[in-house]
Amino acid sequence: MTHFTAEDISALGRIERLTLINSVTGYKPANLVGTASENGKTNLAIISSVVHMGSDPPLIGFFMRPMVTERHTMENILATGCFTINHVHHQIAEKAHFTSADFPREVSEFDRCALTSEFLEGFHAPFVAESKIKIGLELADKLDISLNKTMLVIGKITHLFFAPEVLEQDYHLNLNAAGTICVSGLDTYHSVDVLARYPYARPENTPEF
Repeated sequence: MTHFTAEDISALGRIERLTLINSVTGYKPANLVGTASENGKTNLAIISSVVHMGSDPPLIGFFMRPMVTERHTMENILATGCFTINHVHHQIAEKAHFTSADFPREVSEFDRCALTSEFLEGFHAPFVAESKIKIGLELADKLDISLNKTMLVIGKITHLFFAPEVLEQDYHLNLNAAGTICVSGLDTYHSVDVLARYPYARPENTPEF
């Protein structure tokens, strides 16, 4: 097997190191974070670091890069206390990808990347109309990570919206019906097929492998 030590990784060029380490964790969720400024200017950004943090209360987190430059998404979240997370599906993957471009503040990624903002149930942050799974969240906490100056942004779910075909009878979400895709590295997108669905794991129902 190919072997990289910590010293080998450090010796790589910035782009090579960034590409390698962003790929090594495997497949990641592809989501669009929607925000709006206090005066209603919309912003949209693709992220791949969304993580479930608990169901009671329902919490979701994602990681934000260091605030060494303008971070319109984070600035909007801090100003308004809310944001949305919207699943990316294959029909909007290319448009979603280019929301990561460094557009000036006056340019809305919704407009530039031909995605539709929609405001639902009086929520201040915009949802992505084309997405089939949409989550509205209120900012619950922000944890600063001293090691690399990133931030863990934690939101409490206040709204969930699904296309009718997504929610199953047992409240499992059919991500294939939503067309949800995933991402590896920084720029490679993957469709996903269901391999299996196993029962809740308990000692008494664990097979003899």
